[in-house]
Amino acid sequence: MSVYRRYLMREVAAAILLVFAGFLALFGFFDMLGEIRNVGEGGYQFRHALMFVILRLPGRIYELMPVAVLIGTLYSLSALARHSEITVFRASGMSTARLLAVLFQVALLFGLLTFVIGEAVVPPSERAAQSLRLRERGRTVGQDLRSGLWVKDEGSFINVRTVLPDNRLQGIRIYTFDQKLHLQSITEAKEGQFRMPDGWMLTDVAQTTLYEDRSETVKQPEMTWKSALNPDLLSVLMIAPDRMSVMHLITYVRHLSENGQQTQRYEIALWKKLIYPLAALVMVALALPFGYTHNRLSNVSLKIFAGVMIGVFFHLLNGLFSNLGAINSWSPSLSAVAPSALFLLAATAMIWWVERR
Repeated sequence: MSVYRRYLMREVAAAILLVFAGFLALFGFFDMLGEIRNVGEGGYQFRHALMFVILRLPGRIYELMPVAVLIGTLYSLSALARHSEITVFRASGMSTARLLAVLFQVALLFGLLTFVIGEAVVPPSERAAQSLRLRERGRTVGQDLRSGLWVKDEGSFINVRTVLPDNRLQGIRIYTFDQKLHLQSITEAKEGQFRMPDGWMLTDVAQTTLYEDRSETVKQPEMTWKSALNPDLLSVLMIAPDRMSVMHLITYVRHLSENGQQTQRYEIALWKKLIYPLAALVMVALALPFGYTHNRLSNVSLKIFAGVMIGVFFHLLNGLFSNLGAINSWSPSLSAVAPSALFLLAATAMIWWVERR
């Protein structure tokens, strides 16, 4: 039985990797087409566009993993069924439960790979890609916001006109309030740069302190400013929540919570990061019933098409539940788990129906 198990695992894994290669080539090509239109803007050249697409490939791998697992498993099981190898496995004593257990072993490997890539590779590569494009095109992170970036830090409200790709701040205003929400001081600085371990070094600073009957302004060339705002939190501006690491999400959720701000969107992203790698298990369970269906050659293309449609639907459903959860204030864990749970129920029903035939 171990020989059958190794053979099945090798065939399924090879098919998944083959599908991955095709997907990466396809999406890389389309990403390149979309990026070429930015060539010539500022100092942005073709080599920058190519590097940008390459740096975003880990994110594509992370997104496409469940779909590739589904289609690869579907293709390999269809090929095995066409050659009656599934029938041989079952005749040799391999039950549906054991066959599913073998598929789960393959799925766990790819699920672990998904988690590692999502945690260790995607965040820095995505940050590097966005920084490269912004820098070479002469853009800034906050330029599309009319009033700049606003951040709440305990009793202070911080307004930054521009956040540069290297996390330098320009046009800084810090409004400090007391516990009764009375404005105490306004600090303005031309630029700020983060320096460990002291915090932000502000330059060209003008600090206005408000008293009951008067105000006093003090100007100084430099000033050290300690704040919960740091480059890790600023990186949120450059990376979508689903591309951030678990630790960054936990840190940012805690920061928002401590400052009484909405955390729903980032809590949903956090739960999705924890649940998403397990989607590979659901995908192989969905693919298994197709291996038991009629094995004519003409059916293989239909199965692959069905796999693509299921994968697209899963991706859309994931996004739909995330948006609905954020809009309707659903439980973050429920919003993240629901799509995979629904597909797992569908897979269980399909396997039960195939077994009863």
